[in-house]
Amino acid sequence: MPPSARPLIVIAGVGNGSGTGGSTARLFANQGYRVALIARGPDKLKRVADDVAAECSGAEVAAFPVESYGDQDMANAFTAIKAYEWPSGGATEIRVALYNASSGVRGPFLETTYDRLRRMLDRTIEGAFAFSRQVIEEFQKNELDGRGKRGTLLFTGATSSIRGNVLTSAFAAGKSAVRSLSQSLNKEFSPQNIHVAHVIIDGPILVDFHVETYGEPFKNKPDIRLDPRSIATSYLYLVNQDRSAWTWELDLRPAHEKW
Repeated sequence: MPPSARPLIVIAGVGNGSGTGGSTARLFANQGYRVALIARGPDKLKRVADDVAAECSGAEVAAFPVESYGDQDMANAFTAIKAYEWPSGGATEIRVALYNASSGVRGPFLETTYDRLRRMLDRTIEGAFAFSRQVIEEFQKNELDGRGKRGTLLFTGATSSIRGNVLTSAFAAGKSAVRSLSQSLNKEFSPQNIHVAHVIIDGPILVDFHVETYGEPFKNKPDIRLDPRSIATSYLYLVNQDRSAWTWELDLRPAHEKW
């Protein structure tokens, strides 16, 4: 693709658009990136894509729903992304990818059913593998950009990526696996100028679910929760790093987190 091609960010996992995935989509859209969103639930995903496009002047945002995060569904999504005709025309290069999908499987170990475990495996581990394979194959086609990289692959992690706790046997198993995957990919593909980074999110994020859980005052306590817009800013920081100083792992937490 020519150097003048529009950069594209692919984001897997956006929920209802109020959290990290949606905030990252908005920030990168405002930075001139085309945005491709992958998630389950076509109607909800289209609403998120339409909302992001409406909120960001001139943004080009497209939704690519999947039935699962398995290998074939992910491959089909990337085939659709590469064939998509963007409104402003011209070539597109996948330059940034964020795997933000996860399964919030929490509960006592003996009450964790195999159905819930399989849901975690699909969304957290198999999905991360399938997404990474598609992304890296696209990055390998790119020429080096001005920062000396072919692309940046980001993973949203959690406290459970590095520390298990009560009620997190399944969730922590999945998140720690994704962390190990990101480290392995970083070591294998950095010599090809592909930047892989893992971001630990240590604390509750200001999203609709947490407002419902903790109450309306939660919104007005920035010292105890993370703002998804700030997380997105950290992702942009990672993307903008040049090859002389790359971060593999970043740890984000609010000021009063008891870590």
